[in-house]
Amino acid sequence: MRLVLLAAASTLLLSACTWVHLAPSAKDVRVIAGGPAPAQCEKRGEVSVTVKDSVAFYERNALRVRDELETLARNEAPGLQADTLQPLGDPANGEQRFAAYRCGR
Repeated sequence: MRLVLLAAASTLLLSACTWVHLAPSAKDVRVIAGGPAPAQCEKRGEVSVTVKDSVAFYERNALRVRDELETLARNEAPGLQADTLQPLGDPANGEQRFAAYRCGR
């Protein structure tokens, strides 16, 4: 019984942690709403990112998963010389794709 309670408590505590941190080079990368491509921006490519959306039997908070996916994508953008990201769809199974643009803001 104690083992089950310990496992449940550990899962809840770990789910509250954010494992993904924003890289200093990504702090100026913005994320815009999905839709048509932004005007007067050069497409630099696409970014696909993945995080764990569940731990054992526990489903992680969808907002936290979405936030971590966005942070990972922002961390990838400078490598493509992009300053703007746009989601290409909603997260699914802990994965999301973003279009990367250089808008020169």
